[in-house]
Amino acid sequence: MRIHFIAIGGAAMHSLAIALKQKGDIITGSDDEIVDPARSQLDKHGLLPSGTGWFPERIHAALDAVILGMHARKDNPELLRAQKLGVKVFSYPEFLYHETRGKIRVVIAGSHGKTTITSMVMHALKRLGYQFDYMVGSRLAGFENMVKLDRNNTIAVFEGDEYLSSCIDPRPKFLLYNPHIALISGIAWDHMNVFPTREIYANQFVEFIKAIPADGCLVYCGADASLQRLVNDNPHPRLVPYDVPAYAIEGGVTMLEHEGRVPLKIFGKHNMLNLMGAKCVCNQLGIADKQFYGAMTDFTGAGKRLQLLGKKRQTAVYLDFAHSPSKVEATIQAVKEQYPGQRLIACLELHTFSSLNRGFLGEYRHTMEDADTAVVYYNPETIRHKKLEMFPEEEVRQAFDKKGLLVFTGRESLEQFLLTQGWENAVLLLMSSGTFSGMNVNQMTEKIISG
Repeated sequence: MRIHFIAIGGAAMHSLAIALKQKGDIITGSDDEIVDPARSQLDKHGLLPSGTGWFPERIHAALDAVILGMHARKDNPELLRAQKLGVKVFSYPEFLYHETRGKIRVVIAGSHGKTTITSMVMHALKRLGYQFDYMVGSRLAGFENMVKLDRNNTIAVFEGDEYLSSCIDPRPKFLLYNPHIALISGIAWDHMNVFPTREIYANQFVEFIKAIPADGCLVYCGADASLQRLVNDNPHPRLVPYDVPAYAIEGGVTMLEHEGRVPLKIFGKHNMLNLMGAKCVCNQLGIADKQFYGAMTDFTGAGKRLQLLGKKRQTAVYLDFAHSPSKVEATIQAVKEQYPGQRLIACLELHTFSSLNRGFLGEYRHTMEDADTAVVYYNPETIRHKKLEMFPEEEVRQAFDKKGLLVFTGRESLEQFLLTQGWENAVLLLMSSGTFSGMNVNQMTEKIISG
């Protein structure tokens, strides 16, 4: 097939482009900005566009499909050209469904944990010798690309995002996959710019449940009260709930209790929940508990999900993608549980549209209570770029309602603070979906653990 990507530089878009080229399709693409790691990956596979910008002349009637990325706008000249010529335009979730129509589709959804659970399922399947298609939102050890499609595979595992599919398709991505086996990890209001109320946000998951066929299966976290109520109100014929398993921490290692002790490389209550969700999904694919646990003993996690950046004696630095209130609270609790006798400095960057919205700040109340030192960073330039209303530092302190909360609005002052802390017997947890305005976290880690 001849396929053109509009906005090929996106995380999922560039990975899908690479996967299709590896499958034998002829791929072209455009974007107005491409940064690493997408830039390097596209260049490595001979897919990096010769120039940045939009080139409607690249759209022609001989194309079999155009795949439209999320950040392309309705007036994109390449999109307008494709529509005029009658070339079929797909969003990437729509195209993934199109490519896997005859396969068993597993879709992992939820406000938190979906990347990790998807990664766990993928890791177990690979360790057990399964061949399968996949799409996941983060780099994972043992997998070269974030997307794989092979016409010979019979299983497809997708991370199911509730965000919109494209500028011309406002449906949440996960509604396009039509799963046979679905999982919802939990529901906590997010994406305020698209779902302005809790009810509107929760309704997307109601529609997701309705999309599961009667002979399909819904795996869900029974420990999430909001999700349990939603499932009770919108029942499915085949429900598989999961909860926190029995586990203990011995010598800094999390031991899962199952026919003895199973040592794990991951930690935290939320990761134990994620593990149980992944196990239930794998059970539905015919994998026994013993097989699953055996495969998971060397799982180290997905990129930026409690990722250990550095450790030396009694000092450690972790990086996590946590940005929504529920993720922030769960991640802090996990690190504090893992390092109970050490000082925890938790540093959160407010970066997303929701987190920088004055009307949403109150959702963070008491989410950083378990941190010994709580730090919040935000860049006023990011607020201006997102065209949101500016707010003072004091409003952040009031919203979080955490005694002694420190607020920084400049990267240099934040870095100076971190470098002047006493790091003996202390742990630093950096949480953000951004980059702390370009902070070199690896360099920061090196300075902290060598100090």
